[in-house]
Amino acid sequence: MSLISIALTLLLAFLLARPAGLYIAYAFHNEGTRLDRWFGPLEKLIFSIGGIRRNNQNWKQYAASVVLSNTVMIILVYLILRFQGVLPLNPSGVASMEPTTAFHTAISFMTNTDQQHYSGEIGLSYFSQMIAIVFMMFTAPASLLAVAIAFIRGLAGKPLGNFFVDMIRGITRILLPVALVMAVIFIALGVPQTLEPTAVVNTLEGAKQEIARGPVGSFLSIKEFGNNGGGFFGMNSAHPFENPGGFSNFLQILLMLLLPAALPFTYGKMVGNKKQGRVLFVSMAMLLIVLLGISLASENAGNPAINALGIQHQQGSMEGKEVRFGAAQSSFYSVVTTATETGAVNTMHDSLTPIGGLVALGNMMLNTVFGGVGAGFINVLMYAMVAVFLSGLMVGRTPEFLGKKIEGKEMKLIAITLIISPLLVLVPTALALYTNADTISNPGFHGLTQVLYEYTSAAANNGSGFEGLGDATPFWNITTGIVMFLGRYFSVITMLAIAGSLAAKKPVPETSGTFRTDNVVFAGVFLVTVLIVGALTFFPAVALGPIAEHLTLKP
Repeated sequence: MSLISIALTLLLAFLLARPAGLYIAYAFHNEGTRLDRWFGPLEKLIFSIGGIRRNNQNWKQYAASVVLSNTVMIILVYLILRFQGVLPLNPSGVASMEPTTAFHTAISFMTNTDQQHYSGEIGLSYFSQMIAIVFMMFTAPASLLAVAIAFIRGLAGKPLGNFFVDMIRGITRILLPVALVMAVIFIALGVPQTLEPTAVVNTLEGAKQEIARGPVGSFLSIKEFGNNGGGFFGMNSAHPFENPGGFSNFLQILLMLLLPAALPFTYGKMVGNKKQGRVLFVSMAMLLIVLLGISLASENAGNPAINALGIQHQQGSMEGKEVRFGAAQSSFYSVVTTATETGAVNTMHDSLTPIGGLVALGNMMLNTVFGGVGAGFINVLMYAMVAVFLSGLMVGRTPEFLGKKIEGKEMKLIAITLIISPLLVLVPTALALYTNADTISNPGFHGLTQVLYEYTSAAANNGSGFEGLGDATPFWNITTGIVMFLGRYFSVITMLAIAGSLAAKKPVPETSGTFRTDNVVFAGVFLVTVLIVGALTFFPAVALGPIAEHLTLKP
């Protein structure tokens, strides 16, 4: 039954992807549309209050708007976290956040990472949850969705648009309506939505127990739909208040997949090549299904050392997993949350089998198996251009993508973007292993994977953790904060520079020698490029971690 449920969830997500993608393209259409009748008055009010002019920006202005506005929001949220102890809506008396933890948290949620070095129910007041955290859960995905739309416009030879207009439209026309409806549904399913303080109850044994609660429903909907992933509670979506049962679990997986899976169709519509959009969608869907199959097989087989003792659970490896969901749904969730760079968890990834953990790591390292909202699809297009460039070199022809020549300037920017990710992961991992061995709970290969996972999650703006690390310290807070910031905004700048360069080029007429990018051959070249360029970059590191751990397991 679990496999049938998984298949139906994927089928529904893939069926919804096309209409959702076409709607996104329509929502960002710069000419007047019927959506202006519904959302125009609110948007005009916001533009008026913010003094936003609806003029087109070049790539430098667009990039500066993204980085500077996001930085200002990081500073504002940092101040809220530092003074939450004296701010209103704090019925449980939560203290102000420690400086480096506030630094880490503000960057984490503004970069759409939502990595947490605190426990949600005791680390934040209701004011911080609603005014700071949920605020960034809307602005962070809207920022990168805007960048993705600007990048697509550049590839199509159109003006990039205006970042502030695009970000507001992303919130008002896409994120807010869906999040509002889904919040009501989650509340109806039993997710709390209250401003009352922690409940104190008497247990059946006569002892007193404190039960955390709060405005969880409104938090949960945008957490999943915006590919955010942070947990209102420390247990994240393994907590029954944040994920009451099988139907809520299904809705969370569906929400995580919806925007990333829709963007290839948005791209196809906006560039006027729907077939190429379908090719990219199918390629990513195939990667997701293959990686999901590997993870399911590994989690179902379980740990051979435990199997040898005759205590292996009949439904697969259940260590660290919720019995409400079982091994298959837990594995499914772990694959989707890392493939979409959401970072929510309904199981502890530290307890995944080595191969299951490797799949989660691989999703984040590739960041193209759909990837997070906006950022993932930009990476997909980057690998598509690399595939076109390599194909052009093999036949001795200047590569073209959507009728634009891919030349030295673009490839240098892509090369820099490809290099920065492994640097942001491997250098801090080596530093942490050398200087902070006492904060790593597991020795040997698994301990190395814990650290590697932490920085991969930060660099890929995923946010999930292997857990087991004593990461609530200044070292982990500051290093992962820096990695999250650079991992987010460095690629934004370089990819917008590529978009600006391509937008300024004159289209090249298609000839019989033009390498087609909308057929099966290109799909194969694209997948091989992703696996060779992306996966092999990190192979030595994963060979020392999850692969070595798997090879040492003995029945």
